[in-house]
Amino acid sequence: MVRRVIHIDQEKCNGCGICANACHEGAIGIVDGKAQLLRDDYCDGLGDCLPTCPTGAITFVEREAAAYDEEAVRAHMERRKQEQAVGHGNAHQAEAAPAFTGCPGSRARQIVHEGETDAVQNETPAAPFHLQSQLTNWPVQIKLAPVRAPYFNNARLLIAADCTAYAYANFHQEFLKGKVALIGCPKLDDVDYSEKLTEIIKSNEIQSVTIVRMEVPCCGGLQNAAIRALQNSGKFIPWQVVTISVDGKLLDQAF
Repeated sequence: MVRRVIHIDQEKCNGCGICANACHEGAIGIVDGKAQLLRDDYCDGLGDCLPTCPTGAITFVEREAAAYDEEAVRAHMERRKQEQAVGHGNAHQAEAAPAFTGCPGSRARQIVHEGETDAVQNETPAAPFHLQSQLTNWPVQIKLAPVRAPYFNNARLLIAADCTAYAYANFHQEFLKGKVALIGCPKLDDVDYSEKLTEIIKSNEIQSVTIVRMEVPCCGGLQNAAIRALQNSGKFIPWQVVTISVDGKLLDQAF
């Protein structure tokens, strides 16, 4: 049947996940850092997600699509509820809490590190040990950074998600040392980072680019913007992507 459903422009989508949280039917998910209509029969065509999109990526289209299936939606939401309960290790939580349908990066969770016990936490703290900051430039926010600056000359550029320095304990020594840092969060900033980053790479002699992101899907927006900037710059520059887990582990390094 021909009916009204949503369409998500993948070029405009920044992966923030706000639309997924606004959709009461769980019709939208974040796949590879972009919002995606999971199934036609989950979409009721009412468009609760449209006003929430900060980039205008969501529109209505009239096309051949499966009819809205309320039973399928109910089963889908119940599965999500059960998956959330399993993820928390608490079977009763599925009955107590509604299913989380938004961006996984917004889901609340408590982190307990290996070997962390009450006894360890209650020990007398050791004498403070001062670590030297490895930051060499300011400002660091992509939105605030100049397009041209002396520190960009022959720089090894670090493009990092805001949360990475908090999640990864040795961030300064392993990633920031010897690099010029630019940070951002595509979920919070209503901008296309690729335009600014393209200008920075075009206007300066950048030696390499390291992209450090979190494992959450919305962080894919930063990775995609950085890669587009490298492509649009017309330059051949070595680059790599490093992924950090929410509990502070190094998950992957892709070159």
